[in-house]
Amino acid sequence: MYIHGRLDPHEPFRERRRRARRRKRLRRAALAAILLALAAGVALGASFMTRGHSQRAIARPARSAARPALPRLPKEMRGVHVTMGLASLPGKLDEYLALRRYGLNALELDVKDENGHVGFVTSDLPALAPAVGAARPYYDPVQVARRARAAGVYLIGRVVVFQDSQLAASRPDLAVQRPDGSSWVDAAGRGWVSPYDRRVWRYVVGVAAAAARAGFDEIQLDYVRFPSEGDLSSLVYPGRQDEPKGRTIERFLAYAASRLRPLGVRLSADLFGLAATRDLGIGQVPRWIARHVDAIYPMVYPSHYVPGEYDLVEPEAFPGSTVSRSLQRFRRQLKGTGVRIVPWLQDFSLRRPYGVEEVAEQVDAARRQGAAGFLLWNPEGVYHPEALRGP
Repeated sequence: MYIHGRLDPHEPFRERRRRARRRKRLRRAALAAILLALAAGVALGASFMTRGHSQRAIARPARSAARPALPRLPKEMRGVHVTMGLASLPGKLDEYLALRRYGLNALELDVKDENGHVGFVTSDLPALAPAVGAARPYYDPVQVARRARAAGVYLIGRVVVFQDSQLAASRPDLAVQRPDGSSWVDAAGRGWVSPYDRRVWRYVVGVAAAAARAGFDEIQLDYVRFPSEGDLSSLVYPGRQDEPKGRTIERFLAYAASRLRPLGVRLSADLFGLAATRDLGIGQVPRWIARHVDAIYPMVYPSHYVPGEYDLVEPEAFPGSTVSRSLQRFRRQLKGTGVRIVPWLQDFSLRRPYGVEEVAEQVDAARRQGAAGFLLWNPEGVYHPEALRGP
């Protein structure tokens, strides 16, 4: 009931409540405005700082560029060795790539061989290669890389490092020498260049870099060691340093990795089959080498072990056992390093005839030892394709 038709007895209380609610709304609005202002300030500051960092990043590039994506690696490598001479024969490379139907998925091709010859002539090669007559037009590396890629075959470039008759003869100042300053040669009559000389390092790695730029997937360094045969007592190493031979080899590999990995290739090294069993005095220490390479390729040819090695009367007569026992040593030496072990297996006859059964025994042994695959070696380039089949 109203006392006055226009007045409600509760209106003053309602009005006070309305005013109170209005004051709260105003306070909330003011607080919200303050919070928004603060948020905007923070965002503005963050934007300014981000722009500042971005400007600094553009003005000052990162210290090291990201490593390019590496080529796809076969789950189990199954490949063969091919000389540059064979690769130069019309249609021969296609014959090797055709082994894909048997299971081949990798091809190892000489880029620089034991004589010091380089298999191609390109402008990417170090100037020293044509200057000493090392560069030879055996094949076009770009075309070879394209054909291998089209066939789905992983292409490895073999680069012989410190055995180099061509360079040693042309540049005695870079060579392992005799006391009279002439170039020293080993028991096979081949010259060597000094593992201590950084000019040699630059040359060898420069040749490897040319192959990497041409499209090879991996660079495999062979003869990455000191000489082991011949009159070693007369050796003179110009620039020799007072350090273990293994440290010299490791320093070279660290240099090679720093130059080659930014080009998007994997790096690997060939080692003697006994390198994981004992010190051979040639600078091959598997664990030190593993710090700088993606894979190690032990040369576990049964014919290269003397009678009694690994408690085998004649290792060549037991191809599976010889490969297995050698790889066991490598597995122990390289445990925890993460490096892949891919053995070189014997597909040639020396004192005993080696057919597909002997080769298959080696392949089975490598698989039992958890190897990441295998490569077959035959200096004449003739292989048993049945051995290339997958497990």
